[in-house]
Amino acid sequence: MKFSEMPYERPDLEGMKQTLSGLVERLKGAAGYEEAKAVFLEKEREVKHIDTLATLASVRHSIDTRDQFYDGEETFWNSAMPQLQEYMQAWTMAMLASPFRKDFEAEYGSLMFINAEIQLKTFSPEIIPQLQQENDLTTEYEKLLASAQIPFEGKTYTLSQLTPFKTDADDARRLAAWKAEGRWYKDNQADLDRIYDQLTHLRDEMGKKLGYEGYTTLGYYRMGRNCYTKEDVEKFRAAVVKYLVPVADRIYREQAKRLGKEYPMSFADNALEFRSGNPRPQGSPDDILAQGKKFYDELSPETSEFFRTMLDNELMDVLSTEGKRSGGYCTSIADYNVPFIFANFNGTQGDVEVVTHEAGHAFAAWLNRDRVPMEYIWPGMEACEVHSMSMEFMAWPWAEGFFGKDTKKFLYSHLSGALTFIPYGTMVDHFQHEVYANPDMTPAQRHAVWKELLGVYMPWMRLDGDIPFYAEGEGWQRQHHIYSSPFYYIDYCLAQTVSLQFWALLQTDRKAAWEKYMAYARQGGSRTFTELLKNAGLESPFEEACLRGVCQTASAWLDKFDLSGIE
Repeated sequence: MKFSEMPYERPDLEGMKQTLSGLVERLKGAAGYEEAKAVFLEKEREVKHIDTLATLASVRHSIDTRDQFYDGEETFWNSAMPQLQEYMQAWTMAMLASPFRKDFEAEYGSLMFINAEIQLKTFSPEIIPQLQQENDLTTEYEKLLASAQIPFEGKTYTLSQLTPFKTDADDARRLAAWKAEGRWYKDNQADLDRIYDQLTHLRDEMGKKLGYEGYTTLGYYRMGRNCYTKEDVEKFRAAVVKYLVPVADRIYREQAKRLGKEYPMSFADNALEFRSGNPRPQGSPDDILAQGKKFYDELSPETSEFFRTMLDNELMDVLSTEGKRSGGYCTSIADYNVPFIFANFNGTQGDVEVVTHEAGHAFAAWLNRDRVPMEYIWPGMEACEVHSMSMEFMAWPWAEGFFGKDTKKFLYSHLSGALTFIPYGTMVDHFQHEVYANPDMTPAQRHAVWKELLGVYMPWMRLDGDIPFYAEGEGWQRQHHIYSSPFYYIDYCLAQTVSLQFWALLQTDRKAAWEKYMAYARQGGSRTFTELLKNAGLESPFEEACLRGVCQTASAWLDKFDLSGIE
């Protein structure tokens, strides 16, 4: 079914509660495993339908945050989901206490119970009001960003539409774009500070109500972390500073030489990789999608069928339009067993990375669309990001069809960007740990922490007064994960480290790399992150040797890459 034809009608909240309550009682009263399993499968269908309706409302609201109908539906779901969580918790407790638990484990594996025990630690009915407020605040933040109207060169742009100017090859124009963006954030800083301050205190309050020291422990449970700890993440961050920051520093020093700039460079100058301009995709959005189809058609029979399904059923909304939420994501529409991709094409290389990155998520979900329970379709977020970031590298042999004359620029930029991203993403994680360990910090103190961390993780950024929003340590406010998905961002860094293993194997044996990718992706969410890696013959990013090894291999490739003839 096409996305535009998928029906939506607000469900009866009280009816959903009664249905879930009835399923809990029937599970408790089941006389044998077959009866319990039948109730379990019925509950799966009910939850898939609830999830489908919530997703349809959310996606359509994302596409146009000005749409009054779906704005109202977003408000409904922001209130309804925390209420339904109480009934879902009752189901979880009944499953954990079921006399047929061993039978369920024998058929569906033990991970669903491990995850269920973690989920129990994330909720109590007494935090429902805070969860509702949290939903409302993150929606307010996203609507604020989507509403941006930034004057530039006599026209008005959204944040996404302004992005290409931020990498313009003309120094003055590029700086002016950065200043225009920064001015908008500065003009709205009171709201940005207020929203995040309220979110921080709400989350701290929820953590304490559930018996934790604050939010951090609760945040890890909410992220479903089932095979590594805060201490493991701290070790990874230390390895990033030890191995990756020096590599990234060298990349930016070389960039400064190419541009004829003094090192360290300003935020605006760091955004320009080549004096002749950053790599840009050739052709229109339709051309990019057509080349994406060629890539997936030729990569494998499975990817061909998948991408054709996405195109035929309107399962991608990728153009940047007025009122559209910023950023990009992939989600699933459960009743129809299909993924959906949301993005904002803006004429940069990121447009191509949408077709590879978000479609990497979508392909893995599509591969596992028939899994039971539904939660096994997707693994943890860090495991999901391996699907997407590695798929970006799989597309390298098709890069010329996307980038034409800019292909060499793209290959260099893509690999160097993978390396330089990890320090930034790790800094985002470090910042959040500081925030939630000290929830009573003032907005000014939070900005000071970000500015201090810039010196540790991104010493190539010159903190001058050219663009006050960035130079004064406020740039974190444009990273929506910090507002809406606390502690998510380190997942990208862990996954990027794994994806660099795929990149290294692709340089010597493309067939083996694809087989290993499929071995990883076919497991869906049926195993923990570290087990998924082990089963596919991949190293864990928590092993220091892993990060050290990919740094050495990738930096050696960049050193040898021929950039002659490229200004």
